[in-house]
Formats: sequence, structure tokens, C-alpha cells
Amino acid sequence: MDSLLGISNTMLYTAFILYLIATFFFGATIKESKKKDNKSVSGKIGITITIIGFLAQIVYFITRWIASGHAPVSNLFEFVTFFGMGLVFAFIIIYFIYKLNILGLFALPIAMIVIAYASMFPTEIAPLVPSLQSHWLYIHVTTVSLGEAILSISFVAGLIYLIRQIDQTVRSKRTTWLEIVLLSLFIFVGFSVISTSFNLSGYSAEFEYSLNGQTFTTDYHLPPISGPNEGELMTGDRMEPLFDAPGWMQGVDAARKFNTLIWSVLTGIVLYGLTRLIFRKRVGAAIQPFLKKAKPNMLDEISYRAVAIGFPVFTLGGLIFASIWAQIAWDRFWGWDPKEVWALVTWFFYAAFLHLRLSRGWHGERSAWLAVGGFAIIMFNLIAVNLLLAGLHSYA
Repeated sequence: MDSLLGISNTMLYTAFILYLIATFFFGATIKESKKKDNKSVSGKIGITITIIGFLAQIVYFITRWIASGHAPVSNLFEFVTFFGMGLVFAFIIIYFIYKLNILGLFALPIAMIVIAYASMFPTEIAPLVPSLQSHWLYIHVTTVSLGEAILSISFVAGLIYLIRQIDQTVRSKRTTWLEIVLLSLFIFVGFSVISTSFNLSGYSAEFEYSLNGQTFTTDYHLPPISGPNEGELMTGDRMEPLFDAPGWMQGVDAARKFNTLIWSVLTGIVLYGLTRLIFRKRVGAAIQPFLKKAKPNMLDEISYRAVAIGFPVFTLGGLIFASIWAQIAWDRFWGWDPKEVWALVTWFFYAAFLHLRLSRGWHGERSAWLAVGGFAIIMFNLIAVNLLLAGLHSYA
């Protein structure tokens, strides 16, 4: 099993590196201004390397499945990694439909951020809890993840549209909101940077705290800006927390996850600030000149097409399959668990997206802003709901 797990991890790292290389080739297509986008040599090399990376990630998935004896989608590391793989798969499909190289320059970095985010969670293989010992694990979780990954391509196209179309010569509400969106991506990068840095340094601080009359311990791998509510630091040579987590954060390890979120935000802000200092302008304004070749109408169509495909897939996995499995596992179709509630919120949002576009004529910039908003909901579901809100899905 150890050898299979080693192969699995190697394939995942290989895929990450190949996606990084492919991103540079997609970036090189910007300079090939005299060639049509679909005839770009760099673009062809980029998509070829992307496919090889995707095949490496499939090998990761298969070998980890064999090593664990079940589909590797049972914890946060496995689910988020599969989400990143689904995002790359969705990009490959959309690429061969539209041959838009600039899409790879944005889609692959976001996929890499997702995979890097996954790597911060425990990678060990653990036995399935009783409620997960079902074939519905494969059906429900993989379908939800794939649906969200396809919907995320809508965000990628929408973001490119907004950066290209919004007037960056004047400060406005639109440029401000666009910068907030870009800042949020820096926060994701900040999470990866700060977590990797302290993991490599071997930092650890143990806290003891009480929850519902029971005593728990938790290990912090980042310096405790926020400690457990009424917790006690057990490691003597570590800094004391600046403040305690709010009392309503009652989930096991919720305070530790909240501390990680604080560090991610602070690091992301610092990285964003440094980027602003280097370019001496808004990040959106710095990127905009490189997007002149992108056709707004095509970007708008890609954004809509991704929702049109991803929405029914998400409906199938996130509502229908989820309800069936909930009935089998918990004897009820619906229970207002935080994860269930936000899955429903996601579904209603994208249903509204399609309604406003098809019935109200919300095309172009308004549709792009909706795509960005939908991705924000997906990320909130993936991060805040999983890390901060306790519920029946807390193990996922």
C-alpha cells in the first residue's frame, strides 16, 4: 500500500508541475499577436501538456483508490483534489470547443491554487466512517465536485471578460469590486504560501480546550493569532494567542481552522499589496493590456455554456443523489445541515443565473458578475462551511 501511495503522491505532484508549465505556454500565446488564437503553436503545446498532466492526475486517483480500497473523495484532501482535477477536465472540454488559449492562462492557475489548497489537509488514508460506507459516496461526491468544477469555468470566463471590458483608466465601483475579486484569489495563494512555510519549519503548538463537557486537544501548525475559546496553551515555548475564537465556533478544531483563515487573509493582503507596489497600478489594470485578443462575445458564451452544462450535473449530484443518500444514511431526505443549506443556496443562485440570462436578457457584464458571484458561493461552501460550521458533513 505504501508503494501505491507513493506513486499516487508523485503523480499528483507531477500533474501540478505540468499544469504550471502549461500555464507558461498559454501565457506565451499573448505575444503571438500575428497568429490566430486557434493556430498558436504555444497553445497547442500548452493543451498537450495539460492533457498529460490530467492523465497523471487520473493515475493518482486510480492508485489512491486501489491503496485505500474506496474512491478517494472521502475527506477534504481527496475531495478538493478531485475538484481541481474536475476543473482541469472541464477546461480541456471547453478548450476543444472554443480553442481559446487565454482561458488556460486563468483556468490552470486556479486549478493549481485548488490543488495546493488541498495539499494543506492531512493526506493519510483513513477507514471510512459508517455513513460513508456506501456506493453513493462515489456517485454523490464525484458528481457534485464535477458539477462545481464545470460551473467554475463560468467564473474563469466571466473574470477574463470583466478584466478586459471594465474601464481601468478611472476608479469606480466596478474596478473596486473587481479588485476585491482578485484580492480573494491572492488570499488563496496566501493560504498555500503561509501553510507551506510553517509546515516546512515544523511549527506546532498544542492547545487543550473543553467542548460539551469533553476535553479535546488540537495542534496548531500556524502561530495562534486566535486560540480555542477558553483554551489553554500546552506547548511552553510558543506565543500566546492574541484573542480567543468566538464562542459560537463549537466544532472540533474550529478555532484552529479560524486561525488558519486569519493567516490566509493577512498573507493574501500582503502579497496583493506587494503586487500593487511592483506594478504601481491596480492588478486588473496591469492584466488588461494582455487580454486584447480575447473576444468578449466568446467569453460571454463560454461563461453561459459552462453554467448550462454544470447546472444539471450539480442538480443531479448535489440535490437528487444527495437526498437519496441522506435517506439511506440518516433516514431523512433533508435536514437543514449547513452543507445541505448551502448546496441549496448554490442551486438557487445558478437557477436565477439561467433565468436572468434567458428571460431577462442579462448578457455581457451583468452575466459575468453573476458568474463571479456563483464561484464565491462555491468557495464559501468549500471553505467556510467545511472548516467553520459544524454539521453532519464536517468529516467531508
